[in-house]
Amino acid sequence: MAGGDAGAAGFYDAALHKRQAMMGKSGPSALIKNFRVFRVAAFACIGGVLYGYNQGMFSGVLAMPAFNSHMGEYTTDQTKKGWLTAILELGAWLGTLLSGFLAEVLSRKYGVIVACCVFILGVIIQATAINAGHNSILAGRFITGMGVGSLAMIVPIYNSEVSPPEVRGALVATQQLAITFGIMISFWIDYGTNYIGGTGDTQSDAAWLVPICLQLAPALILLVGMIFMPFSPRWLVHHGRDDEARKVLCSLRGLPPDHELVEIEFLEIKAQSLFEKRTVAELFPNLREPTAWNIFKLQFVSIGKLFQTKAMFKRVIVASVTMFFQQWTGINAVLYYAPFIFQQLGMNENTKSLLATGVVGIVMFLATIPAVLWIDRVGRKPVLTIGALGMATCHIIIAVIVAKNINNWHEHVAAGWAAVCMVWLFVIHFGYSWGPCAWIIVAEIWPLSTRPYGVALGASSNWMNNFIVGQVTPDMLDGITYGTYILFGLLTYMGAAFIWFFVPETKRLTLEEMDVLFGSEGTAQADFERMAEINTEIGLTQLLNGGDGVIGGVIGGTSGSDAEKSKLGEHTEKV
Repeated sequence: MAGGDAGAAGFYDAALHKRQAMMGKSGPSALIKNFRVFRVAAFACIGGVLYGYNQGMFSGVLAMPAFNSHMGEYTTDQTKKGWLTAILELGAWLGTLLSGFLAEVLSRKYGVIVACCVFILGVIIQATAINAGHNSILAGRFITGMGVGSLAMIVPIYNSEVSPPEVRGALVATQQLAITFGIMISFWIDYGTNYIGGTGDTQSDAAWLVPICLQLAPALILLVGMIFMPFSPRWLVHHGRDDEARKVLCSLRGLPPDHELVEIEFLEIKAQSLFEKRTVAELFPNLREPTAWNIFKLQFVSIGKLFQTKAMFKRVIVASVTMFFQQWTGINAVLYYAPFIFQQLGMNENTKSLLATGVVGIVMFLATIPAVLWIDRVGRKPVLTIGALGMATCHIIIAVIVAKNINNWHEHVAAGWAAVCMVWLFVIHFGYSWGPCAWIIVAEIWPLSTRPYGVALGASSNWMNNFIVGQVTPDMLDGITYGTYILFGLLTYMGAAFIWFFVPETKRLTLEEMDVLFGSEGTAQADFERMAEINTEIGLTQLLNGGDGVIGGVIGGTSGSDAEKSKLGEHTEKV
């Protein structure tokens, strides 16, 4: 490993040792010691609950007789039903593209507030659809989707930037749990409101209006509460508000302004900000001035630059194709149309189909927890591969059961329940594997200088494929019935093959090792050398050198065995 690489890693390793000595190691005890930060991040995760709630809520609404009666052909014509569902994802795709601009120009805090306002506007438009007509709910779902997409991007950024390194992973992962929690409660709210006014032709419009309008409460709580939340220290530093950033850090960490831990973290944030500014100045000199228009253009030209070299294009393929296969496992076909799928599997009563849908939410939430706890120990490739093989096999079994019994479920009730259990098992396989792990892969494979834009590209692929799946699923379930499961199964087997043969294992790899895997040796080294120069310039080198002579020697690249340097490099990603 080059001296510059080890040196840059040494900065972060030294900072990590100091934090562990002062604050303790990661884990539950670290969350308790950082309860102020945990409280802020958990509150922001209401955005994740809104995201998950929208993912699941509309499937139950579509199955309600009152909604079908009101919307007419939009629930009987399969193509229009697909548009009614998938237009939310189209809005979310647009919201995702705009979220980086909002978060940088307005701040993460105000970006969340704006996203909440857009979300609330969309919900109000949907709620007035009872009087305004069919197109109103389409427009409302598109606008709601813009808010959902923005929240899904900005909240994890905000949480990562207010969190200290020892609990950052846990607090960012809380967003995924919040999403699955939102999905779970949406299914059970649908199940409960289905009884308002009866379960057949006597059902009240309140049965579908209540689950739509209930979103307003958490959205309003998040909007008002974010006014009192702190700004991101990283955003404040990036915009020249250093004194405010120090005050926020002191408040979040519960430490005095002159505490060494505050100074170390502040200088690390300052170094990262300078690194990003100088990288932009080198790659895009015409966009170096941080005007709103330049910031808007920067995210698009930066994504375009990822396609210009062979090594970066390999990463583009991994990120975008991984997200393609994540969506074409059929997970959102299940989340969006679960009641119809269960009705097709023999559960003709709406109550039973909604009850089975509620179980989907529970098992998905529970299955996500092990991934959050153990993914760094097990690795990405085995989890993704096993999960894909499990999901694909469930699809094929369902297809066989449906093909044999589609016209006589009343004679083969056990077969119907077997298919339902396969749907539940499919969701379990997704929950521990492709749900969290696909996003981990997309975030890990990029060098520091291109990571924000690479993640945005992966998110864009996710939402666009999400939209397509939501659009075509009703037509497939109606037109090719069991062929739908065969298609999803074959594509998921292909996803397993793609992961196993084309995606490298990224568990605990340093950025230099990522470069070797993708054939772009030197990218991470150049990034590290620039960071080392900045750390020396702002005084972080001197601060850390004063605490540990051995670390000081490694920082200078003059001492330390290769094994020690390698260990230091591993900490770069962890911190």
